[in-house]
Amino acid sequence: MKLVMVLLGLSVAAMVAIIVQAVRQEVNLRSVKVSVLESSAEIKRKEEAIVEIKGKVNELKGSLANVNAKMDELRKKRGDDEKSAQEFENSLQSCNTEKEESAKKKTEIAEALTKLREEHEAAKKTAETDIQNLKQHILDREKAICAFADTTNQEARKLCGIAEAPK
Repeated sequence: MKLVMVLLGLSVAAMVAIIVQAVRQEVNLRSVKVSVLESSAEIKRKEEAIVEIKGKVNELKGSLANVNAKMDELRKKRGDDEKSAQEFENSLQSCNTEKEESAKKKTEIAEALTKLREEHEAAKKTAETDIQNLKQHILDREKAICAFADTTNQEARKLCGIAEAPK
C-alpha cells in the first residue's frame, strides 16, 4: 500500500505538475494572444496611417505638378520678358545712335549755315564795296565827260545836271 500511496502521490504530483504546466502554457498563450491582438491593432493603425500618408503624398504630388507647371510658365514668361527687355535695349541703343547722328548732323548743318551766312555777309560786303566803287567810277567818268562836254547842248546839260545854259 505504500507503493500504491507512493504511486498515487507520484501520480498526483505528476498530474499537478502537468496541470501547472498546462495552466502556465495557457497563461502564456493568453499573453501571446493578447500580444498578437495588440500587434494586429497596431499594424491596422499603422496601415491606416500609411494609407493616409499615401493620400497626402498623392495630394502633394498633384500640388507639386501644379507648382512645376506654374514654375515652367513663369520661366517661360521670364524668358519672354528678358527677350523683350533685350529687344527694348537694342531699340534704345539704336535710338541713341540715331539721336547722336542727328545731333552730329544738326551741329554740321548749324556750322554749315554759320559758314554760309559768313560767306554771304562777306560776299554782300564785297558786292557793296564793288557797287560803291562802280558808282564812284561812274561819277568820276560822268565828271570827266561833263568836263569835255559841250554845255550848250541840251542833252549834255541834262547828263551833267546843269540847269540852264549860260548866255
